[in-house]
Amino acid sequence: MTDALPVVALVGRPNVGKSTLFNRLTRSRDALVADQPGVTRDRHYGFAVYETQRYIVVDTGGIGQDDEDIDTQAFAQTEAALEEADVVLLITDHRQGLLAGDAAIADRLRRIERPVHVVVNKSEGEQSVSAIAEFHALGLGEPWAVSAAHGDRVGLLLEHVFAQLPAPRALVSAHDRDAIRLALLGRPNAGKSTLVNRLLGETRMLTRDAPGTTRDAVASEFSFDERPYVIVDTAGVRRRARISDTVEKISVVKAMQAAEAAQVVIVMLDARAGLSTQDIRLLSLAVERGRAAVIAVNKWDGLSEKQRQRLHAELVERIGAFDYLPLLFVSALHGSGLRELLDAVQASHRAAFAELSTNALSRTLEDAVEQHAPPAIHGRRIKLRFAHQGGRNPPTIVIHGNQTQRLSDEYKRYLMRRFREKFDLFGTPIHLVFKNSDNPYAGKARTQRR
Repeated sequence: MTDALPVVALVGRPNVGKSTLFNRLTRSRDALVADQPGVTRDRHYGFAVYETQRYIVVDTGGIGQDDEDIDTQAFAQTEAALEEADVVLLITDHRQGLLAGDAAIADRLRRIERPVHVVVNKSEGEQSVSAIAEFHALGLGEPWAVSAAHGDRVGLLLEHVFAQLPAPRALVSAHDRDAIRLALLGRPNAGKSTLVNRLLGETRMLTRDAPGTTRDAVASEFSFDERPYVIVDTAGVRRRARISDTVEKISVVKAMQAAEAAQVVIVMLDARAGLSTQDIRLLSLAVERGRAAVIAVNKWDGLSEKQRQRLHAELVERIGAFDYLPLLFVSALHGSGLRELLDAVQASHRAAFAELSTNALSRTLEDAVEQHAPPAIHGRRIKLRFAHQGGRNPPTIVIHGNQTQRLSDEYKRYLMRRFREKFDLFGTPIHLVFKNSDNPYAGKARTQRR
């Protein structure tokens, strides 16, 4: 059984520090932060980790201003986030104090069936008791004084939040433990449900020629060549600026949860629409989660030969950093290319779970350095001594040496290509971890070395 990642939603007035807290939790700068109200106009999503628990953070747009006038449209955006949230953090501002707008939002939050915690941000340098005193009036339990900018007491807040979370919801339950878990991502109307129906051999998914038909993530089991699979079809993910329907907006969370639970992600493109920025974002989502992936170009059969050649050239050129992912051309409607698609899925799955011996990894590293040594830094040579496997799904290779922190990104990409080609690690991202190690032979006589 695979549980859905819990979802934490950040809500509050503009400029109280929601985006700053989002960036701290996700350890990123993905949310735009500026010292003016209303910078976040739409919801922003990110992955985060507390101890060993992975979760999703949703940063919402600011609601209203300082008074009781809550922007109805902005709160509709927030309510969409609350639909998928497991816990809600109401962010307030210690420097501004308790305002009527905070009370108005708190009143709306009392009507939802979700745990709500009041977070008093910008409390750096303040005693917790004095910082939260007036915020008890919101009537949502004990407030928490934090500084999102400096990290003060954020860990204590998370400890409390995760202690209060309900049991996780099951996203995928596979009867066969050997089943390959698939997630199917793509823009609306790319043909995802049609592909699932074809693989299942039945019309289990509602399909029609209109975007957004699938409203939830649906898990189905099937077998192909006696190999079991579990596939999760997600609602089509639009670019956020074009999402107006509340239910479609929350489907982004479903896509993130499905990618996290999957072993292989199939990103489906519509051949008639070409490659979009959103398709690149979906590929990035899969790769950033360390998931093996396959690119399936659907509705290929409806193009002329000239259109096919033009699209193929465009895809090869624009995929760029994802050139190690299999690129397949299929017709979900007619079933062509599906065997090749599932063969690529199996190959990507094998690569993601490959077992790599220390001797073979170290020999590959030695050969790579011999053919192209890392450049010296300030006259000092960077030495890479040996490598071993640090994990699977995705393959993680730990490289020991000295001054490894000085390796350029270009050289790291070179090493990654060498390992990928040597061990056939196509269809999966590779994580390289560099560690500085002492020479085990240092101080020993040369005759003692072997």
